[in-house]
Amino acid sequence: QVELVESGGGLVQAGGSLRLSCAASGLQFSHHAAGWFRQAPGKEREFVAAITWSGARTKVADALKGRFTLFRNDARNTVDLQMNNLKPEDTAVYYCNSDEEFTRVLTGASSFWGQGTSVTVQS
Repeated sequence: QVELVESGGGLVQAGGSLRLSCAASGLQFSHHAAGWFRQAPGKEREFVAAITWSGARTKVADALKGRFTLFRNDARNTVDLQMNNLKPEDTAVYYCNSDEEFTRVLTGASSFWGQGTSVTVQS
């Protein structure tokens, strides 16, 4: 059974940083694409970042480039999202997702999702 578990969320001041981690059991990120989406209160879920199963390609939403970076640790079987210079508009629940197909991870049609971790950025 596949399980994705996010951690690292919390309360941070604007301009601060957080590193979210997604740990997988039941699948290997070295064989599955993975990524992050977020959903702010009252808004639709939106794409944040993704990485291919090979690790050769990563994609970050255009609006987040330069502040958000994706890392994968195959030894720990985790995918981490480093978020710097956080802004109040980054406040959201962040969800990890994974699928064999990179396109599904990009579009949010992934087979597997975590429960989410909440990030609140105070101004």
